[in-house]
Amino acid sequence: MFEALGDKFEAVFKKLRGQDKLTESNMKEALREVRLALLEADVNYKVVKDFVTAVQDKALGQDVTKGVNPAQQLIKVVHDELVLMMQGGDPREVPFIVQPGKRNIILMLGLQGAGKTTFCGKLAKHLEKKNCRPLLVACDIYRPAAIDQLKTVGHALGIPVYSADISGGVMPIVEGALKQADDSGRDVIIIDTAGRLHIDEVKMDELVGLRNRFKPDYTFLVADAMTGQDAVNSASTFNEQVGIDGVCLTKMDGDARGGAALSIKAVTGKPIVFIGVGEKSDDLEPFHPDRVAKRILGMGDVVSLVEKAQEAIDETEAMAMQEKLMTGQFSWDDFLKNLKVMRRMGSFKGLLSMIPGMGQMLKSIDSDVLEKELKRVEVMIASMTKEERRNGELLSKEGRRRERVAKGCGQTLKQVTDMVRQFDQMRAMMAQMGSMGGGGMFGGMGGGMMNPFGGGMPGMGGGRAPMAMPGMTPPGVPMSKKMLRQQKEMLKQQQREMAAGMPRPKKDRKRRKK
Repeated sequence: MFEALGDKFEAVFKKLRGQDKLTESNMKEALREVRLALLEADVNYKVVKDFVTAVQDKALGQDVTKGVNPAQQLIKVVHDELVLMMQGGDPREVPFIVQPGKRNIILMLGLQGAGKTTFCGKLAKHLEKKNCRPLLVACDIYRPAAIDQLKTVGHALGIPVYSADISGGVMPIVEGALKQADDSGRDVIIIDTAGRLHIDEVKMDELVGLRNRFKPDYTFLVADAMTGQDAVNSASTFNEQVGIDGVCLTKMDGDARGGAALSIKAVTGKPIVFIGVGEKSDDLEPFHPDRVAKRILGMGDVVSLVEKAQEAIDETEAMAMQEKLMTGQFSWDDFLKNLKVMRRMGSFKGLLSMIPGMGQMLKSIDSDVLEKELKRVEVMIASMTKEERRNGELLSKEGRRRERVAKGCGQTLKQVTDMVRQFDQMRAMMAQMGSMGGGGMFGGMGGGMMNPFGGGMPGMGGGRAPMAMPGMTPPGVPMSKKMLRQQKEMLKQQQREMAAGMPRPKKDRKRRKK
């Protein structure tokens, strides 16, 4: 959702490249573009005014450090101010801590249509991964089928849902839920309250009564990020009338402009705690202002990428697979396993967006087409025999085998041949790098997760296994001319780095002229 804002910032910084220092003249033009970019992203106008003033005061007249151009210097100032705008207060403050084994009560509020019930399920699943034992409590007694919806969500996730007779109101329901939680050892009680179509004083009194009586550890407002400044206004109203500890934004994967995420902390004083980034139960992320700021400015988010990898990958299996790749024993079965791991981590485009420097390549990638191509690769691999998947050389040597695979998966012989050729090239390149001990730019950077693009995932520690250049295209996936040029440049750079760490060969004797 921050792509448009990121492109605007990139255009601003591009104009400053080549300047000697940040002057009043070039800063005035740059800050005007920054102001317009933030306003177009639906950021609160007061927040924009304070932000631009702060950036100008900190950046204007600074001498450019040697080796750092004005654009880079302004990026640093803008990054720090973006973090401050979304975070505020003490950057070490942790807005959400749950203690497993002790009773933790979380009260969820929100307007109707914000996705509160689904979000409760995602939060329960997230906490279950943190060794908690959540219990969902159905307290939406006004909306038809709301209780059934929460039961459906809980059943799909394998998390119990408590419900009771609604005639007595919500107070007896919560009391019964707390008793059941104590009896069954459930340590996190997530209360799904009724959504409001508007700010209803009667229903607000009900929420105030729940908070005063049961003293929840956290009271969170679930807001729809696509409503823009309405989400900020809702947060302000709920905070004034009920009191909230934080905000959870849903639908952050949509085409919203991001203004709510950038404005809520500055306007309400309450932090964003979680963001929903998809429809699946695992599409929930803790909100980290510094990481979001880096994504906006095209710096990537390697920390979040590593965290996703750690959740999806078994380290022992990953190291064994790394060894196979480095010794040239990487098989089609291993490749297929890696594709499935990548799917568990999220969309391919979403993962690439977390890698620093991938912003330009992302613009040339159609994520929908790429996902279809990856599925097509899986189908071709599934059409191979067990022996062929274990021994990758069989398909390389025998054309009849490739022809049979093509017929079995409904693809052309050329498509299968191209996939096999690219796979062989990848294996050969990685085996050669492995024999060199991961010299040059690859030394000590890989080691953790293996990916189907040829090496360790950036940032994963553990050994000196080489890391593939970001953007390597999986075998069988067609590339545009622009992507081919980019990939060739990366491979050339890779070869130069590798050559830099090798002893130079003796000069050949000059051939005699004929």
